[in-house]
Amino acid sequence: MQRYFRGNNSKARVAWFAVQSNGESPEMNVFTKNVVLGAAGMLILQLAVIASAQETARLPASAPGSSASSAGKVTVAGSSQSQDRPGTGGSTDEAITQPDKAGGMGDPAFGGERHPLYRLSKLDSLDLNFTFSPEFNQTLTVQPDGFVALKGAGTLFAEGLTVPQMQQAVVNAYRGFLHEPEVTVTLKDFDKPYFLASGEVARPGKYELRGDLTVNEAVAMAGGFTQQARHSQVVVFRRISAYVAESHVIDLKKMLDSRDLHEDLHLQPGDFIFVPQSRISKLRKYVPTNSMSWYMNPLQF
Repeated sequence: MQRYFRGNNSKARVAWFAVQSNGESPEMNVFTKNVVLGAAGMLILQLAVIASAQETARLPASAPGSSASSAGKVTVAGSSQSQDRPGTGGSTDEAITQPDKAGGMGDPAFGGERHPLYRLSKLDSLDLNFTFSPEFNQTLTVQPDGFVALKGAGTLFAEGLTVPQMQQAVVNAYRGFLHEPEVTVTLKDFDKPYFLASGEVARPGKYELRGDLTVNEAVAMAGGFTQQARHSQVVVFRRISAYVAESHVIDLKKMLDSRDLHEDLHLQPGDFIFVPQSRISKLRKYVPTNSMSWYMNPLQF
């Protein structure tokens, strides 16, 4: 073994024993230690930078939150004080007049009202009964312009109001010369729920909607289809608001042939049913009557 070490050098022997014992040279061990220490230092530096960044980001976010929470407390306190005052009836009146809207609000364009109250329209009749002043009892009729004439209190615009809103408006109108008037408003006569049937039906017109009614039943009430009707494309128009309406196309022919009425649409007040004309009936008026009779009954010649 000594022939591998020139001059029998002691340093070479130490290096050889180090390689045999650890598998690495002393220079390699020093290099490895330097790499490990450098990596550990970089990791510690990165952790310190991340911790400082999180701390600086947390401080500005907590300040607006605290101010928002304090502002929220002030708002809640102010609203509770306004509800306790007898003169401020804004939130109380809103809860009374709109009990069926989500959170007192609703988007009419998207059907925000879950259970909408009836709103007064032209020619509706109302009974007003005063508890402590029966001499002011009266019956009102909404005029074509939407106003009603109150006894001794002038006119009041009533079209579009619900019954609770109308009651509050009457109380405000008589509060000038009656001390805390108590009045009960009763809807006497109103526009009853209806649906319209038009197009290729035997008796088109306006029909009263009583109970749960489907499209097939409504067509039957209108006298059924004519010979020119297009059964497969019956259109139902449904008004969502004063400016938005939706349409549903129903294939009544397929529904009746398959004897499956699961897709039969249930009507709502104000729905408009339109039965279009078939294509054959549209072309029939352009064909001479004599030629059509020959095709229909050639034995008559």
